[in-house]
Parts: sequence; structure tokens; C-alpha cells
Amino acid sequence: MDITPGTDMVIPKQDHAHAYSEGFKHWIEGMHIQFPTFKHDHPPIIDVNKEADERLTIGQRIADRVAATMGSWPFIIVQSILLSAWIALNITAIIYHWDPYPFILLNLMLSFQAAYAAPFIMMSQNRQAQKDRLMAESDYHCNVKGEVEVRNIMDHLDHQDTVILQILQHMDAHHKEVLEHLARLDPEMARRLGTDIQQLAVEETADDLGGNS
Repeated sequence: MDITPGTDMVIPKQDHAHAYSEGFKHWIEGMHIQFPTFKHDHPPIIDVNKEADERLTIGQRIADRVAATMGSWPFIIVQSILLSAWIALNITAIIYHWDPYPFILLNLMLSFQAAYAAPFIMMSQNRQAQKDRLMAESDYHCNVKGEVEVRNIMDHLDHQDTVILQILQHMDAHHKEVLEHLARLDPEMARRLGTDIQQLAVEETADDLGGNS
């Protein structure tokens, strides 16, 4: 497909590229394109574990340590051994009956242990509840930040679509202006160029339809 007026006329590629670049720059400068700017002034993301550890008091640290110790298998095993030894020694009277059956002293000691263990466990649970609230607050801020960022991205994409449409319209007007100018200089070449462009458009449409089917 030859659309040049003559085969003897050769245009250097560098001059052609320079002319095209200058022409593109000339008509694109006439467009007023302004991209939106967004301020990303969100609260910083916090490390919940680090923040919770920095807020711990001495009492809360002790409560966590006691709760962690009592809620472990080593504590259960050691306490089971001690209770079994206590009961066995008092039943067999190898030493003497310091706590005979029904083991009132042992029951008293276990009652004291339960009375003091419950507050420690509740203190640890309250501290964990505070940490959960802090984590929920952090998740909320992260979700809000993500929603704002996604909205900004969608707005930016919508603006890009508008700018691309403006560029296409401007290119179409510039193309018609070039064809009109070329028609005044060389009507035959303008007719051939218009026919070739229409043929290319038909071929691209057919290719698109064939690829989508």
C-alpha cells in the first residue's frame, strides 16, 4: 500500500520522526490537561503488639506471667505430683499424719490458690481485651485508609479516561485538518489516503471481531 506521491521522493527517518514529534508537541500544547492531586494524610499504621507491650504496667506483666504459668502443662504436672505425694504420705503415714483424711489442710491450700489465681487470670483477660480493642481500632483505620486510597485510584482512572477521550477527539480534529490541508495541495493523494485509512479501520474491526468470537 503506497500513499506517497512519488517513489523518487525519500524523506529521512530522523527528519520524519522529528517533524512528527514537533507536530505532536504543537497540537498537544493546545490542550489544558490537569491531573488531580491527592493528599495522603492518613494516621500511621501502628504495631499493635509493640504498642500494647509499651502500655503494660508492672501489675499487668505479673498477671500475664502468672496466668501463662498456671495455664501450662508443666504447672499441671508439677501440681498433680505434689497433690499425689501429699495424699500418699498422709494415707500411709510414713512420716506422720499432718493432714489426715479428708485432707482439710489440702482443701484450704487449694481454696487459697483458686482465690488468688482467679484475679490474676481476670487481670490478664482484661489486658487482652484492651489489646483486642486496640487491634480493632488499628484495623478500622487501615480499612478507612484502604477505602480512601481505592476511591482516589478510581477517581484518577476516571480522569485518565476523560483525558484520553479529549486526546482522541483532538487527534481526530487534527487528522481532519491535515486531510483538508492535504486535499488543497494534492486531492488525489488525500483521496487515496482517506481510502487507505478506511480500509485499515475495516481490517482492524474485522480482526477485533474475529478475536472476540
